[in-house]
Amino acid sequence: MEFQEMQAEARAVRDAYAAREIAQYGRSWSHEELMLGFLGDVGDLAKLVQGKAGVRPRADLDEALAHELADCLWSVMSLADAYGVDLQSAFGRTMAELRTYLEGDAQSRNVSI
Repeated sequence: MEFQEMQAEARAVRDAYAAREIAQYGRSWSHEELMLGFLGDVGDLAKLVQGKAGVRPRADLDEALAHELADCLWSVMSLADAYGVDLQSAFGRTMAELRTYLEGDAQSRNVSI
């Protein structure tokens, strides 16, 4: 799936959640509530990472980890959409900045990347 397709799917799922929230609560979640939901997802992800380290084992660990990583990605995409961030462009710029930083750091230590 291409990034734009992923973004469209994330938006469609967020819209479906918003419709459910309006039906149940009379309004959809605010941006702040979306962020709090993401924090909950990150907490769930942390428990699964502990599971991979042997601290919190469970039978379906690999499947649950993949699910939670995808759930966190959905949250990030939904937040980017809520704030009008072109996540694909921002990701490309940020990776280029990090590579430049790492190349400079490696050169200063005479290490090849």
